Amino acid sequence: MRYFKFVAAWCGLSLLLGCSPTFNWRDVHPDQAPLTALFPCKPEQSARRVALAAKDVTMTMLTCDAGHATFTLAMAETNDASSTGAVLRQWKSATLGNMQAVTSSERLFALKGSSGLAPPVQVRASGTRPDGTALTLQAVWFAAGSQVFQAAVVANAANPAVADTYFAGLRLQ
Repeated sequence: MRYFKFVAAWCGLSLLLGCSPTFNWRDVHPDQAPLTALFPCKPEQSARRVALAAKDVTMTMLTCDAGHATFTLAMAETNDASSTGAVLRQWKSATLGNMQAVTSSERLFALKGSSGLAPPVQVRASGTRPDGTALTLQAVWFAAGSQVFQAAVVANAANPAVADTYFAGLRLQ
């Protein structure tokens, strides 16, 4: 009888663990953004004032951690569609500079509905955290009208397949 209880408990625990996947993908619709993003976990939202290309803007950020990686979607309203290219270039440069990055690849990113004034760019880079530990960044910068966005995956080691799934889930409306 004792053996039966142990086996039953072990099977129950195995079923529970099997039902908790590392990535629980879900569509997220950020407030006041013409965008749907596919997150691997339930993101938390925060906001703060930042300077982007000589503009003081409120940046909203959705963030969650899954599979030893941090997934982020940051967005800001520039109120000037003609400035989005400069804002995105400065944002990308600041991000890579903050992590003392060595860019390993940069290419155009196909995103239907993005602003023609600022073509979407995808970057894969490695760098360091403030404490000196290594990190990898896989990120996409893009604009829709006068809004600018950065979607990123930060981890100790790159997982291109997971990042590609995350970025493929970005859909502008």
